[in-house]
Parts: sequence; C-alpha cells; structure tokens
Amino acid sequence: MTLTLDRARCRVKAHPLALDAALAAAVLVCMVVGSFADPRGQNGVTWGVRRPDLLSLVLMTLGAGALVLRRRAPRAVLAVTGTVSLVECVTGDPRAPVAMSAVVALYTVAAATDRPTTWRLGLLTMTGLTGAAMLAGPLPWYAQENLAIFAWTGMAAAGGDAVRSRRAFVHAIRERAERAERTREEEARRRVAEERLRIARDLHDVVAHHIALVNVQAGVAAHVMDKRPDQAKEALAHVREASRSALNELRATVGLLRQSGDPEAPTEPAPGLARLEELAGTFRSAGLHVEVARADHGTALPAAVDLAAFRVVQEALTNVQKHAGTRARAEVSVVRVGPDVEITVLDDGAGEQWPGEPRPGETGGTGETSETGGTGGGHGLLGMRERVAALGGSLTTGPRYGGGFRVHAILPVDTSTRAPGDAA
Repeated sequence: MTLTLDRARCRVKAHPLALDAALAAAVLVCMVVGSFADPRGQNGVTWGVRRPDLLSLVLMTLGAGALVLRRRAPRAVLAVTGTVSLVECVTGDPRAPVAMSAVVALYTVAAATDRPTTWRLGLLTMTGLTGAAMLAGPLPWYAQENLAIFAWTGMAAAGGDAVRSRRAFVHAIRERAERAERTREEEARRRVAEERLRIARDLHDVVAHHIALVNVQAGVAAHVMDKRPDQAKEALAHVREASRSALNELRATVGLLRQSGDPEAPTEPAPGLARLEELAGTFRSAGLHVEVARADHGTALPAAVDLAAFRVVQEALTNVQKHAGTRARAEVSVVRVGPDVEITVLDDGAGEQWPGEPRPGETGGTGETSETGGTGGGHGLLGMRERVAALGGSLTTGPRYGGGFRVHAILPVDTSTRAPGDAA
C-alpha cells in the first residue's frame, strides 16, 4: 500500500499541470453545485431554488480556469480570481461559490511566497472582497455570506503560510542532516589521514633506527673479523637481533593497515628468467612448439627487470598460442648486449594474425611497429609496453617479413642509473 502511494505521489509530482487542471475542474464543479444551494431556506439549505445566471457561470469558469496556472504565476492568478470574485460580490447572488477560486489562489500564494507577501496580499484580498460584499452587495452587511468570505480567505492565507513554514522546516532539517553526514565523513577521513601519518612516522622511525644499528654493527664486524672474531660474532648477533626486531615491528605496523578480509600475502618468490624453461614447458604441454636460447651469461638481473622479462615472454607466448595457434613455432631468445638484456620472441605465423596489428608492408618497409608509435594492438601489448617503459626500456612489436610476428624488448640491467624514456 505504501509503495503504491509513493508511486502515485511521484506521478503527480511529475505532472503538476495535470494536477492543477484536475483541481480547477473540481473547484468549478463545487462552485456550480454550490450556486444551486440557498442557505437561507426555511428548513436550512435548500437545493434547486436558485439557479446561476449566465454572468455567474462565466465568472466561475474564468476563476476556475485561472487556477490551471496557479503554480507558474500565483500572484497573477490571485489577481484574476480576486477580480472575478469582486465582480460576483457586487452583481451576483449568491456570491460565495466564485470566491472559492480566490481562496485557492490565496492559499497558493501563501504557500509559494514569504510571510510578508502573504500578509500583505491576504489582508488586501480579505478586506477587498469582504468590504465589496458588505458595502455594494445586495445582502445586508452583516449577512453570513459576507462573514464566510472573510473567514475562508483568512483561513486560506493562514493555511498556506503554515504549509510553507513546514516545508522550510523539513528542508532545514534535511539540509542539517546532510551537513552533519558530510561533517562525519570529513572527520572520518581526517582521522584516517592522521592515523596513516602516524603509522608512516612510526614506520620511518623503526626502519631508520634498526637499519642504523645494523649498519654500525656490520661495520664493526667487518673491522674486527680477522683480529677479534669473538667480538665480530657478538656484532653479528646484534645485527641479527636488530634485523629480527625490525621485521617484527614492520609486520606489526603493516598489520594495522590490513583489513579483516584482505587475502594473505603470497609466500612464493616472484617469477623470473630462472623459470623460463618451466614456462616454455607449460606451453609445450599445450601443443605449442617452443625453442629457448639463452646467451645472457648467467647475468643476475634486478628483481623488477627479471620479473618484467618473464612477463614479456609469458605474454608473447600466450599471444602466439591464442592468435597463431598450436601449429605455430615460437623461438625465445635472451641475450646480454652491453648494459642491456634483450628478449626476443618470434613465431612463424602458421595461424592467424594478432588482432589489431598491421599487415606486413603497412609500416613503411620495415614491417615493424614501435609500441611508442601507437600502432600496437590489444591490452596484452599495452601491458608489456607499460611494464618495459617503467624500467626505462623499449618494446618493439610487429609482423615479420614472410609471415609471423616479432616481439623485441630491451631492458636495462642497471635500472638505478636510467629513467623511463632514456632508451632509444
């Protein structure tokens, strides 16, 4: 039941003009029906004794019709309804039904404007209609119809002002609640920021303190290793204790930042080129012929470079299997060239071409496209490009002459001396 009422209320609010038209029709019906009643009958109110004349019907129609625009122009509608009611008060008998339109218009003005305007227009309407009825009307000044006009217009002004005050009160409460909600959220964010700053400060103090101890004790151990081995052992014991304390405090501090539903941190090491044969074996078991050739002379790569090289080979072989099919042959080579390590993945293109990549001959004669040139294809190539560029390397991909595809990555071995974008 409540849901049905809410839906009906929403439909009514969505079409205010239709609601005002329905209200105007209802007011017109009430005025026409009321014009047939004689409140001064012998047995009270009698029906059918009086009939409205043509002028009264026209005035009632004009007054009711003006109510259709009561939301758009409330003051103009009050002026029109007040005018037709004033004419009816002077010329007609009975007079009260036409004043119903002025009562509704005055209520709308009181509900839509401020209190001074309500009092000003309300007193003007009340005194104008009541005074005209008392002084120029066919009935005595003390007739109940004249007092009814005064009472109904006064109640309309008071009722509209009460509705406007209630709306303003509800709006103020809602705005206050929203402001309080925003204040609570801002306060919560401020407290979180302060707590993070405190944790970061504690973390810095812990790491700086223990690393300094480790550095000093390690220097002492190196200095007395040959002459006083017992003191060197003691210094190494202090190093071990300081490192253990640092790890414990780091674990405790980081544990404060973890949520209850966060997954556990992985315990296995990050993959690297040491697992290249294992990676190739997984593709061979899937039916793809993969050959691996290494000429990096056992170079020890930094963890980030080692992981990036592994991911480049993994993504390239995945694309070969996905787009060239298991009938293709892939060749993986890892070569150390000066300060860089170069990873190349080739396939013979036995299957289809990688989607989004240019055909041979569309790149200006070389048959290759640079990832920095924007000719690359899917999200896998984009991920490889970003991973390599983050280490200061370069990635080139493109179709091979005679069919197939080529992925060539150059990664600097020493990433501390190179920034992203330094590679040609």
